[in-house]
Order: sequence, then structure tokens, then C-alpha cells
Amino acid sequence: MKKIPLLILSVIHFVVFPTLRIFALARQPNLPITSATPKPEDIVGKEAMFYRKLPDNKVQCQLCFRECEIKEGQTGFCRARKNRKGELISLVYGQPSAVQLDPVEKEPQHHFLPGTMILCLGTVGCNFQCQHCHNWHLSQSSPGDSRVYNLSPQDVIDLAQERDVPTISFTYNDPIVMYEYVYDVAKLAQKNDLRILWHSNGSINPEPLRKLLNYTDAVTIDLKGFSDEAYENSRAILQPVLTSLEIIREEGVWLEIVNLVIPTINDDKDEIREMARWIKNTLGPDVPLHFSRFFPNYRLTHISATPIRTLEEAYEIASEEGINYITIGNVPGHKYNSTFCSGCGQCIIQRRHFQVLENKIEDGKCNYCAEVIPGVWE
Repeated sequence: MKKIPLLILSVIHFVVFPTLRIFALARQPNLPITSATPKPEDIVGKEAMFYRKLPDNKVQCQLCFRECEIKEGQTGFCRARKNRKGELISLVYGQPSAVQLDPVEKEPQHHFLPGTMILCLGTVGCNFQCQHCHNWHLSQSSPGDSRVYNLSPQDVIDLAQERDVPTISFTYNDPIVMYEYVYDVAKLAQKNDLRILWHSNGSINPEPLRKLLNYTDAVTIDLKGFSDEAYENSRAILQPVLTSLEIIREEGVWLEIVNLVIPTINDDKDEIREMARWIKNTLGPDVPLHFSRFFPNYRLTHISATPIRTLEEAYEIASEEGINYITIGNVPGHKYNSTFCSGCGQCIIQRRHFQVLENKIEDGKCNYCAEVIPGVWE
């Protein structure tokens, strides 16, 4: 039997499967999935939060570490926020370009309502420019480049309730750039007994972060590496992300961390050890850490997929440093795609990729030894 080339596998995994899921969702009845591509001049938007006005009709966005100073008629680095006559406007409010149902394990969240489905939304724009981004067609696009679904915050709540999903997730691009939309949906979700999850690069300023965490149930943060050199691949810096991680833990919101291990970019063993040590000492040993396999994508097609042994070595290093819950992602069928009890070592959530095969956690405890397993279980 001939082997399927890695590039074809990558295309199937990251392009074909997501597209098929979108088509499947669109065929479901009573779903407001009709979309259209708006002209940039027709985008109304909404006044942004967290900015200040400057002389000469300039504004300074204060949402993320970049704190862009934006001239009238221009957008910030993320392309989702525009200076319109001296006011900063969110151009993506109520206009997601991706709407679909996914298992919560895809975020990944492994200690948050395992086996349940989430309603996922994403817009265009991002405050990073990751050279490996597999959602680049959203994150590196501008308003007016992509078809959108006109969904108000109440529409999102109605859709989640109609589909009987417990959680709304903001993902695909970065929720930071659709902050006002996330915030308004999150406030409504709390009133309607729905959970809010968002998956982010974490480079948001402390004040808006704390405000949003008041209405957030769980966060997945991509930790791109543990050096500014690793963050050069995303045109970003490390420290704002570390600050956000500390704030999320301080505020008591459930947190899981993903480290996509990219050969030659962030796979140095000493750096991985330093990262694991920082997580354990600063955030605590019970924050789940996911080492995920890189596949060639976007502008890093010249780099090969992460060797599975590299991921296993990262797992071993994090375990040696005292992290209790570590998984390996993007390697379907791998032993460490599952979760093991930190007390007795038994497999307590068996997974195959995003599918939960068996769950041995009851009332937040291991069925084998009654060890308390940190997470959100009901």
C-alpha cells in the first residue's frame, strides 16, 4: 500500500474536513447560515471599547499590547478596527465569517465538559501574523474580503439554545479583535445559563481581559514558545501572553494551554523545560498542557511536520517538571491523546483525536482512586 504524502494529509485534515463540517452545518434546518460578502463601505460596525482619542482625529487602540495609533480612515494592525471620523469602530461586530458545531476537545479543552459540543464563531482579522496559521484565510483577511453571517448577540444565544449546546466558543481567528462582540454575547450567555469559552493568543491588555473574564467560563491560550525569538514567527512578543496567563489564573477562570511544537522554531528542549517549569511554578501543576503536532501550512510549508518523538520528549520534559496533566494533539490514536490520573496513573478520559471513547471521572473525581481532578465537569 502506498503512503499518502504528508502535504495531502495536511490538506485533508486542516482544509477538507473543516469545509465538510461547514457544509454539514449549513444543511441543518432552521440555521441562519445565509451569508454574503459585504462591501467595505457598507460595513456599519460598532464603536470599540478601550481606546482613546488623540489630536488631529487620531485614535489609540488600547485593547492589546500593540496599542496602535490609527489615523482617520485607517485600520490597526489587526485590520478589524478602524478610525472613522475620530472614533474607533469594530468592523467585525455581529459578522462572523465562520459558524459551526465542534466537539469541545477540538479547542482543545480536555477538562471542560468532555464529550459535549460547542457552537464556534470566528471573524476575520488577528493581532498576530503567525507564519504557520492554518486559519490564515480568516486571520489574515480584512473585513469585506470574506462572506459573513449577520448574527447579533441574541441570534447567537438563540442558535446555541436551538442546537442544545451548553457552550459558545470564539475561535478560528483571535477573539481579541472581535472583543465587543465576544463581550456582548458573553453577558447574554451568562443570563441564559450558557457557558463561554474562547481560544486566544493571549496578548490582550489587563483591563479588557479582566472585564471579559467576568463573563468567561474557560480559556484556551496558545503559548507559541517561551522566547521572543519563537514569537518572531508571529510578529509578536512573549511577555503580554505570560501576564495574561497569570491574570486568568488569578481570576479563577478555567485555563488550558496549547504549545504547537514547530521544528526549528520552538522545539528546543531547554526552552520547553523552561516553559514547563514556569507554568508549574507560576500557574500551578494542574493547568493542562497540550503539545500539538505542527503540519506544513501557510508560509511554513518548507518545514516538515513535527516528529512524534519530539512531542513525546516534550511530554517527558513537562512531566519531569511536575505538570500533572499533559496531552499530545494532532496525532490521532496516540496513547497520550488521553488523560491520565495524577494520583493513580490510570487512564481517566480515553480519546481518539477529538472523540471521547470513555470517561472515568465522576463528581470531579477519578473512579479508580477518588483523586480530585481539576476542571469543569458539569
